[in-house]
Amino acid sequence: MKNKVIIIAEAGVNHNGEVQQAKKLIAAAANAGVDYVKFQTFKASKLVTKSAERANYQNDNTGDGDSQYEMLKKLELSEDVHKELMEYCAARGVKFLSTGFDLDSLEFLNNIGINLFKIPSGEITNLPYLRKIAGFGKQVVMSTGMANMQEVKDAFNVLITEGLSRQDISIVHCNTEYPTPMKDVNLKAMLHIGDELNTKIGYSDHTLGIEVPIAAVALGAKVIEKHFTLDRDLPGPDHRASLVPEELKAMVTSIRNIEMAISGSGVKEPSPSELKNKPIARKSIIASQNIKKGDVFSEINLTIKRPGTGINPMRWNDILGQRAIKDFKEDDLIELI
Repeated sequence: MKNKVIIIAEAGVNHNGEVQQAKKLIAAAANAGVDYVKFQTFKASKLVTKSAERANYQNDNTGDGDSQYEMLKKLELSEDVHKELMEYCAARGVKFLSTGFDLDSLEFLNNIGINLFKIPSGEITNLPYLRKIAGFGKQVVMSTGMANMQEVKDAFNVLITEGLSRQDISIVHCNTEYPTPMKDVNLKAMLHIGDELNTKIGYSDHTLGIEVPIAAVALGAKVIEKHFTLDRDLPGPDHRASLVPEELKAMVTSIRNIEMAISGSGVKEPSPSELKNKPIARKSIIASQNIKKGDVFSEINLTIKRPGTGINPMRWNDILGQRAIKDFKEDDLIELI
């Protein structure tokens, strides 16, 4: 996680409880070139009460009368399906990841060899949950939607106290609204997190489009997470705020390009690719008319034109008043002894 931006394609529950749809999501993520494709691991009975209300966006996007418990119950993935999807990810050359939402789910994910744990925004104030994840001693990415800076610090300190190092943890700025209005992104908060905690930063995006995660990378994000789906018109709570496969691929391409663009030395100097254009694009001091040997150079008989293979025009004042060492024709490069 040190040398490049980690891109997590959040399949989440956009599989709609169907294994084949989950595999299609994996294939699309692999084709887009992401590092991880992430699902969600939970038992509805351990995640919500049967009377828990749904978020407004969940009601708007599902169009049914299910409770949150009933909605989530339909989206559970069995342990065997997790293993099947993990194997399918390996076959497609992308890493499997899943967010656990209860302690048993976390234990299961650790047992099947998950090497990176994602703390979702809703668990940032869950002390037993944070302790459990820290106890695995693995890399952690923590989302911070709905949290203030003190809550982020408190959760971070729990992870540190329970044995993780600062290098093990990436904190990602997030807004938990689907989709997030642009006016509420507050992308500079990501930098605030980095300044306060001196740790790797990232961004988990719920806006429409791909421009904000790309901007986050330009600002220094080392982890990017983005929801994606096969079709935004599918029924389910998260499809409408997700990218479709071609958008996911465009986002990955853009991030990798930005990553290269900001990876230079930081020293202002010509790059190898542009040096060949230097003599073509720059200019030299040129005879603007025929000049005879011994004539005095002046603003009348000199001008500045391409190519840049002669005397640098920054020496203009030095050249004025000197005498020609030979005859020059109009457009000749001026020479000195």
